[in-house]
Amino acid sequence: MKGSALVIVVGAAVAFAVVAAGLGLKPAAETAIMLGVLGAAGLLAAELVVRRRDRIGPVRRQLVAMVAIAVGQLLAIVVAFALLMFVSAEDAVLIMLAVAFSAAVGIRAAQLMLGELLAEIESVRDALVAVGAGDRDLRLTNDSRDEIGALVEAADAMVRRIDTAERARRDLVAAVSHDLRTPVTSLRVLTEAIEDDLVDDESRRRYLLTMRTHVAALGGLIDDLFELSRLEAGDIEWSVSQVELSELVAETVTAMRVQADAAGVRVFAEVPADLEPAEANPEKLQRVLFNLIQNAIRHTPADGSIAVRAESLGDRVEVEVADTGSGIPRDEQAHVFEPSYRAGSDASRTTEGAGLGLAISRAIVESHGGTIWLAHSTRGTRVRFSLPRAVPAQPAVPA
Repeated sequence: MKGSALVIVVGAAVAFAVVAAGLGLKPAAETAIMLGVLGAAGLLAAELVVRRRDRIGPVRRQLVAMVAIAVGQLLAIVVAFALLMFVSAEDAVLIMLAVAFSAAVGIRAAQLMLGELLAEIESVRDALVAVGAGDRDLRLTNDSRDEIGALVEAADAMVRRIDTAERARRDLVAAVSHDLRTPVTSLRVLTEAIEDDLVDDESRRRYLLTMRTHVAALGGLIDDLFELSRLEAGDIEWSVSQVELSELVAETVTAMRVQADAAGVRVFAEVPADLEPAEANPEKLQRVLFNLIQNAIRHTPADGSIAVRAESLGDRVEVEVADTGSGIPRDEQAHVFEPSYRAGSDASRTTEGAGLGLAISRAIVESHGGTIWLAHSTRGTRVRFSLPRAVPAQPAVPA
C-alpha cells in the first residue's frame, strides 16, 4: 500500500477518535482502531484490484470490484458496531439491508453512466482503428464537455494532423519525383549518345558539362531532402554563439549580389550597426538568409528590389527579407513553408529548385527556438523570422 494512502487512513481514524471523544461518545479509542484496520484493509483490496486490472478484465468488472469493496467496508463496520454493542442486532440487520439496497441502486446507476462512457470510448477506439487502416476522411464529433469530449477533440485533431501530414508526404514524393525525372532523363539521353559514338569531341565535352550540371542538381536535391528529414527529426545538433547580424547580413547580401544582378534585381541590407547580437549558429543562419534571398530573386521581376532588414524587439531579434515581386495569394500563404509547395504560377514547377528552401528555413529557425512567418505587405512578399537575443556576458567579478 502506498504510504500516502496509509497516512490518510490513520489520520481519518485519529480525527474520528478526537471528534468522538469531544462529543463524549464511548468508546472512541476502540472505534478509531477498528476504523483504521478496516480502512487499511479496504485500501489494500483496492490496490490489489488496480494492480490486477489485466486479470480482472473489462472496466465494468473493475467497477463492480471497487463497489464491492466499498459495500464490504460498510457491512464490516455495521457488524463491528453490533459486536461492540453500539447498535442492537435488529438495528444491525436493518442497516445492512439498507446498505445492500443502496449498493444495488448505486451499482446500477454506475453501470448506466459507465455504459455511456464506454460507448463513447469505444467509438474513439473504432475510429482510431479505422484511421490506422487508412481511412483519412473520418471525423470524430462529440457534444460532451467532460474529459470524454476532450478526448474526442484530441483524437479528431490528431486525425486531421495525420491527414495533413499524409497529404504533405504525397505532395513531396510527387514533387521530388518530378524534379528527379528531368535530370535523370537528360542524363540517360546524353549517356546513350556518348556510348553510341554519335557525337564529336566538342559535343561530347559539352554533353559532359551538361551532365555535370544535372548531377550537381541531383546532389543538391538529395542533400536538401536529407537535411530536411534530419532537421524535422531533431537529429542535427550544432553549437550556438553570439552572431553579429550586421556583419552576417552584409556578407550574405554581397555573396548573393552576383545572382541578383544577373536577374536584374537590386539587393541591399538595412541593418543597424549597433544591433544586438542573436543567439544562433552562424552557418545555419546564413543558410536561412541564402534560401530567403534566393527565393525572393526568383519571384522578383527585373528592376525590382530585395531588402534585408533586422531589428531588436525585447528578448528577440527579428530579421526580414522583403521583395517587390508579385506577392503570394492570401489563400496560399499558410502553405508556403510546407515541403515542395510552390505558390502562384510556380505550382506548375517550371522554375528550378525542389521547393524545399522555405521548409528547411522554417526547420532551422524553429530548431533555434524562433518562428518564421509571412508579414503583411502591400507590395511583394515580406518573410520575417525571429531568433533569441544573445544574453550579454557577465563581467568577471574580481577575487
